[in-house]
Amino acid sequence: MNFDLDEHQQAVADLAEQILAGQTTLERVRAAEADGDFDRRLWAELAGADLLGLCLPESAGGSGMGPVELALLCQAQGRHVAPAPLLPTIAAAALLAAAGHDVSAAISGDAVLTAALAEPGVNDGRPTLTAEPAGDGWRLHGERRSVPYGQQAAVVLVPALAGGEVAVFAVPAGDGVRAEPVRTTDRQPAAHLDLDVAVPAAARVGDGAALDRLRRWWMVGQAATVLGLAEGALAQTAAYLAGRQQFGRPLATFQGAAHRAADAYITAEALRVCVYSAAWRLADGGEHGHDTTADCLIAAYWAAEGGQRITLAAQHLHGGIGADIDYPIHRYFLWATQLANSLGTASSHLAALGTHLATGARS
Repeated sequence: MNFDLDEHQQAVADLAEQILAGQTTLERVRAAEADGDFDRRLWAELAGADLLGLCLPESAGGSGMGPVELALLCQAQGRHVAPAPLLPTIAAAALLAAAGHDVSAAISGDAVLTAALAEPGVNDGRPTLTAEPAGDGWRLHGERRSVPYGQQAAVVLVPALAGGEVAVFAVPAGDGVRAEPVRTTDRQPAAHLDLDVAVPAAARVGDGAALDRLRRWWMVGQAATVLGLAEGALAQTAAYLAGRQQFGRPLATFQGAAHRAADAYITAEALRVCVYSAAWRLADGGEHGHDTTADCLIAAYWAAEGGQRITLAAQHLHGGIGADIDYPIHRYFLWATQLANSLGTASSHLAALGTHLATGARS
């Protein structure tokens, strides 16, 4: 299978790298973390380059690209550990655009979107929140935990059971939605949401199939972010090992350090294949109806398992300075750890993959 980028995809990758590399500085990352916010100057730059609408349909004002290009954007974000609500906004906007809703504010960068996908317990994706009929619409009552950018979002996509069926509701921020900021492992904005809100019938923007698509886009985007984290961490580690002297020799010449770095590199390359296989299949499946469940679960598993392995190795190879939170290498590990426990864990993805394969074999 040929995973080389075509001309348009390479242009996307180059532009994303140019903006994220140029705008993401250590000082601005620290400022965003201290404020409990994201880098709004970076966000404006991404919007100005039309990257926020890149993966949205042309009918909604986007560029008509898809999951592969989303993976390229997320990979660049991870490479530079850039604090911005890229995946939540694009993935949520894709569902809203498919439902015919106006997403122009998201494309222009004027609105942040997100989705409350995490479920308690086994996190198998089935909603635990229930929507009750209320007049001509619905009332949602309950909690959503650790919603990415939940306090900054103008609209939150909330999965719920409505009349026994899986549905997705677009819930605007405001009365009836209370957001409590929480501190996460990766220091990025998140909030616990308490919902007691009535929404019109038009707020029901998707069904179970739409929720599955949203989760798969999210899985691929997260896995691509982890791939970028792996690349960034390994690049910093290679430079450190080459420059750090011990016993009159660069650390890179020591067999133990070289072997561990090589193992991490091989794991990153395996993750790369899984990410772009899943992204390509997801894009192709959208057109031809292919089942992409296994591909997305494999990418999610490798990201959860391999991402932590790579970033932990990078931190260990930095020795004592790797534990210094004033030194940037630790952020790669923190981000990878956070993403390894979002939308399930490595073991839950593996269990879901086994169930999917076993069910398919019996059918």
